[in-house]
Amino acid sequence: MNLMGALPLWAELLTAVFVVLGAAFAAIGSFGLIRLPTFFRRIHAPTLGATLGVWCMTIATIVYFSVQGFNLFLHAVLIALFVALTAPVTTIFLMRAALFRHRKNGDKAEAPDRPT
Repeated sequence: MNLMGALPLWAELLTAVFVVLGAAFAAIGSFGLIRLPTFFRRIHAPTLGATLGVWCMTIATIVYFSVQGFNLFLHAVLIALFVALTAPVTTIFLMRAALFRHRKNGDKAEAPDRPT
């Protein structure tokens, strides 16, 4: 490492790969939110995209700050764990609320995406 604070090439490449992967997962989740036809299908794409995107960004953060600070940086893992715990729970609550509303309106007893 030089005086300007630059990282070694391997660390820059590894960080860049994980940042691009994280952004790609988040973009795919966003496109899935727009492109899928119904709420029951649409809910899964952003949840998975956000979770995978956050994990990739967390790995990039760990690599970057660990190499820059000469010690293992694990503070970012708390953010990833929080997202990994809250995203599925939020998705379940949204799905149950939508299914309850769907049934209350007198629609079929199953989710509207299932073929009959």
